[in-house]
Amino acid sequence: MVSHRRPSHSGLVLTTRVTVLSAAAATAAAALAAAPAGAAPKDTPDTTRSKVDRLYEQAERATEQYDKADERADALRKLLGSSRDRVARGQDRINQMRGALGSVVSAQYRSGGIDPALALLLSSDPDTYLERASVLDRAGERQSGALAELRQAQRTLNQERATATHELAELERSKATVARHKRTVQDKLATARRLLNTLPAADRASYGRASRSSGRPDDLDLAGGLGPASSRAAAAVMAARQALGRPYVWGANGPSGFDCSGLMQWSYARAGVGLPRTSQAQRYAGHQIPLSQARPGDLVAYRADASHIAMYVGNGQVIHAPYPGAPVRYDPVGMMPISSVTRV
Repeated sequence: MVSHRRPSHSGLVLTTRVTVLSAAAATAAAALAAAPAGAAPKDTPDTTRSKVDRLYEQAERATEQYDKADERADALRKLLGSSRDRVARGQDRINQMRGALGSVVSAQYRSGGIDPALALLLSSDPDTYLERASVLDRAGERQSGALAELRQAQRTLNQERATATHELAELERSKATVARHKRTVQDKLATARRLLNTLPAADRASYGRASRSSGRPDDLDLAGGLGPASSRAAAAVMAARQALGRPYVWGANGPSGFDCSGLMQWSYARAGVGLPRTSQAQRYAGHQIPLSQARPGDLVAYRADASHIAMYVGNGQVIHAPYPGAPVRYDPVGMMPISSVTRV
């Protein structure tokens, strides 16, 4: 008996499914092979802004190190200048003393009574002849006293020269440190600018207007509407307000541009108060108080390392130099984690 049943297609269907799945797997494998190792999804505006914030924070820390090194270099330049002045004065004094002794020798020569030991001293190399102390015993009492004084002056001069040489070497090392921190700041800022330029124009503009963080001043318990704690604090607040709108310039302390600690230093200088150059040092430039007692003119340091600083001006606001591209402006006092409040 001949069967008229239709042949089954299950084998064909299975083969087709295997072929399709194999092709899909091959495509996926090819895509994975083509993707770079560790590839991440394209940054969103929020992640880009977060990266820029981190770069600015790192640049701010490097700026503080730059300011500290630059302050050290300035101090060394002053020390070196003073040492060189003392060396010059010491050399003038020695020249005068040798001139006076030369007059004695001339008088003795004219009278035919010049002491050979004295002639030897005055004709030898000026850096070594005074070491021949044994000849002092062969000079007259008056000449011996003058020569002893001259010898002491030469020793002092040699010490001053050694000090100046040491200070010059320290200055060169400090200048190298300044240059290293400067490169670090420039690299961080350049990377931040490149990231910002990848954002759409509207996002770049909103970033420029935004505060440093989402901190809200009304969440903080602050000292009502109290005024500045002193006349110098009031004068510093007035100076800081005059700086509003001026650009952030890293390493600058006014008057045309500022970094964060430079603005504090400049504002208090207008009030007749000298502050250290860095925010880490400024946080200890007075006595620390609770945030709840903050009054206009108090310094607010941010982050555990005090790498940013601002001036409290009342109503839950500070004035500060935020970051490159953002001018001196008001922001909420709670814009970043607060590490201390200092009353100068």
